[in-house]
Amino acid sequence: EESLQMWDLNKRLEAYLARVKFLEEENEVLRAEIQSTKSSPAGDSWRVKYEEELRALRDALDHAFREKCTAELARDNLYEEVQQVKSRCQKEQAAREEAKKQLSLSRKELEEERRAQIWLKERAVQLEKEVEALLEVHEEEKAGLDQEIASFSHSLESFRCAPVAFQPVEVEDYSKRLSEIWKGAVETYKTEVAQLEGSLCQAKENLWKAVEDNQQSQLQLQHLEKDLAGLKARKEMLEESLAQQWQEQRGEAEKFQLAMEALEQEQQSLRVQIARVLEDRQQLMHLKMSLSLEVATYRTLLEAESTRLQMPAG
Repeated sequence: EESLQMWDLNKRLEAYLARVKFLEEENEVLRAEIQSTKSSPAGDSWRVKYEEELRALRDALDHAFREKCTAELARDNLYEEVQQVKSRCQKEQAAREEAKKQLSLSRKELEEERRAQIWLKERAVQLEKEVEALLEVHEEEKAGLDQEIASFSHSLESFRCAPVAFQPVEVEDYSKRLSEIWKGAVETYKTEVAQLEGSLCQAKENLWKAVEDNQQSQLQLQHLEKDLAGLKARKEMLEESLAQQWQEQRGEAEKFQLAMEALEQEQQSLRVQIARVLEDRQQLMHLKMSLSLEVATYRTLLEAESTRLQMPAG
């Protein structure tokens, strides 16, 4: 029984030793592979390639960040320019409203001048009619005076001797007074006509000024409308360019985000592979230690058995 046990133990020891030898050979192969991968230029090239790719991606990320900063600066500049354009449009709109107000005021003044001109024309016609009526009355009075003078002269001729109390100076005084009244009426008419002509000339000048102001305000309004149209077109172009830059920046950001996600996935996969290699190596180390412990136990058992077998012989 002891010999059978020893034979079984020897068989098991041989199997364990063969397994330990096989595992040691595999461990040596793996160690050599790890050392070769560590020291070989292929591993270095892989690491260098990985570092170069990581450096290139970092450079691309820095370039994208710089482009993002420049795009943000361009966006801020465009926003400021759009705000300036808006403020200018508001100013142009206010100027346009002011020009419209001035135009309406000038139109009102023009209407008032036209009404004043019409009133002056009507007043001139009325004064002409009054002057004509005064002339007719004066002619009638003059004719009556002529008739009275003629009748008076006829009555004077009927008398041979004129009485002493008669004074023909009164008729002359009366005619002088009538001539003075006539001259005064003519002078007043002339002054009124001159005043009316002056007011008419002033009304015409005011009318021409109002027309010129209206034309200038219309020209200014046309210029303002042209400037406003140009500013609106420029604003639309700036908004389109800003939207296009936003879309381009968003597309580049999405591309860089995808690249970063791919790099992170690759880094995660490399970490998983390194963790697997380390875990396999640790398992091999544990297995080696367990096998070395088993070998040590079997050696102690064999030594104890050999000592026990040699004891009776001694």
